[in-house]
Amino acid sequence: MPNQQDSPKVTEYHFKVPPGHHSGTRLDKYITSFVENASRTKVQKAIEEGHVLVNGKQEKSSYNMQPGDEIDITIPKPPPPEAKPEKMDLDILYEDDDIIIVNKKAGRVVHPAYGNWTGTLVNGLLWHADQLSLEEEESIRPGIVHRLDKDTSGILVIAKNDEAHRILSDYFRTKDIERTYWAIIWGVPDKEKGTITGNIGRNPSDRKKMAVVPEGKGKHAVTHYKVIEYFDHLSLVEVKLETGRTHQIRVHFTDRHHWVFGDPQYGGDSVRYGPNTGSRKQMFNNLFASLKRQCLHAKTLGFEHPTTGEHVQFDSPLPDDFQHVLDMLRQNCQPEPIY
Repeated sequence: MPNQQDSPKVTEYHFKVPPGHHSGTRLDKYITSFVENASRTKVQKAIEEGHVLVNGKQEKSSYNMQPGDEIDITIPKPPPPEAKPEKMDLDILYEDDDIIIVNKKAGRVVHPAYGNWTGTLVNGLLWHADQLSLEEEESIRPGIVHRLDKDTSGILVIAKNDEAHRILSDYFRTKDIERTYWAIIWGVPDKEKGTITGNIGRNPSDRKKMAVVPEGKGKHAVTHYKVIEYFDHLSLVEVKLETGRTHQIRVHFTDRHHWVFGDPQYGGDSVRYGPNTGSRKQMFNNLFASLKRQCLHAKTLGFEHPTTGEHVQFDSPLPDDFQHVLDMLRQNCQPEPIY
């Protein structure tokens, strides 16, 4: 299992090949399978430049891994490129001298990162606002207090100065903030209201995914839910987060076999419950094709204003693609008693 550490100047990884590992996997292939965003070419270059050690010494890319081998990777970390302003349409719900409340559309990345240096929400905010906070000390994340997945829509609060950023960050850390999401999930939960707990960490078999992992690994995560409306083998739920882990809602519901509808990464884009034939099959296939994302929306956000201390509450309407799925379920999937 890789153990990653970041510092301002280098990125470090440490791997230990497990005892049951089958001998013979090439060094470059083994590393590529575990390091996120790593290509075989980049890994081979790092090996050639001496950034990779196996059991304390350099080896070639073709070295065959053996159980018990220890790999150390130390790669110089180049400074991130500075985010540039870009003109784009933003759905601003509220703005004053300290904060911006924006309704992020699905498909838009929050801030620049590997593979998405332009076209992000931050690029648009830099065009829109005269000033954003730099509390995170990174030029690619000005104003960003919290995040949403690329294909999750909904409300974000943006800090326009460092003091507002500090106060808002404290709210998220101490849970003094109200966040609700709406999601359509496959199946019907056992209870009308409930809580899902389970540590979340990297999926050991696919580094691009997260998973519920054993105690002692990953990060503690708690998700509260309430069924709002139910259909034939599906449910509309309201979700409140006690913690904010990567992909938390999607991973927790997937672990309970209630995949978020339409989620291509975690298996929600196939018929999970009920018959998969005839007009029902065609309806869902059409919905998956038009949606192309998970039905997950950050609907409300409430907190004390960082300057006035007044409690503020914001709500965002469901986006058209989410609403379309909901309308089709209401028309074609007859509800049945849950409890």
